[in-house]
Amino acid sequence: MSLDDPVVITCSISGAVADRTQCPAIPYTPEEYAAEARRAVEEGASMIHVHARRPDGTPSFAVEDFAAITDAIRGAVDDVIVNYSTGAVGVPVEQRLAYLRALRPDVAALNMGSMNYAKFSARRGEFVFHTVFENSFETILAFVREMGALGIRPEHECFDSGHVANLDPLIAMGLLAEPLQVSMVMGVLGGIRPTAKNLVHMSEQVPPGRVNWGVIGIGRGQWPLIGAAVSLGGNVRAGLEDNFYLPGGAMARSNGDLIAAARRMVESAGRRVATVKEARDALGVERR
Repeated sequence: MSLDDPVVITCSISGAVADRTQCPAIPYTPEEYAAEARRAVEEGASMIHVHARRPDGTPSFAVEDFAAITDAIRGAVDDVIVNYSTGAVGVPVEQRLAYLRALRPDVAALNMGSMNYAKFSARRGEFVFHTVFENSFETILAFVREMGALGIRPEHECFDSGHVANLDPLIAMGLLAEPLQVSMVMGVLGGIRPTAKNLVHMSEQVPPGRVNWGVIGIGRGQWPLIGAAVSLGGNVRAGLEDNFYLPGGAMARSNGDLIAAARRMVESAGRRVATVKEARDALGVERR
């Protein structure tokens, strides 16, 4: 990747943790997902990252909910790359593989290592929540083999630099085909700190060859990370899963607001936002 390559912008449309008491714009129903996807694509997003929800807003790993949301999104936009989350705590691997087998999205996230995963309140002096996010090599291999058999491109989500190194055995085993897609997830307690210096470090760890890398910044520190990624030649992600707030501090009214802010940063740095076709070509994702 280089500064001459167009920037693939991904929209993390809803997440599975936050709800409307925290941000009123988070979509719950398939129709709301579709409207948010349309706003994001109109502002420059070429990929939509989907965590499914039931219409009451509770997280779902059911095939029917992923199907309803995906159908609604594809009905609302001419074309966009659909990317499914596979990460979860306490949800069996087979249940998460079921919606990949049934629906075969263009891309699916593949978390590249186990870690402590937490949120800490400095004001309260205690953890808001904490858990262990299990992504053993056994789990990684189950997902990567199934994605390969289904023709789904993995997005390798790396929460620390050691997770990037976990690509090495998969490559040695012949389980990955170029171009690779590697996302540096920064700002989760238990993972790497969200600094530009750390992003440089992680980007230097990606394996040689055709590798597309980008940043996923969690929280309000997302915007400096997007700026750093753009200046280093990387791709970027924004959306209500990751951060509710615009660079000036106002809460976003929609995913479209966040994607528009990311697009302006890309353009201000002298780079160009990728079209959906350009994103498909760069990531090796054919239109189904």
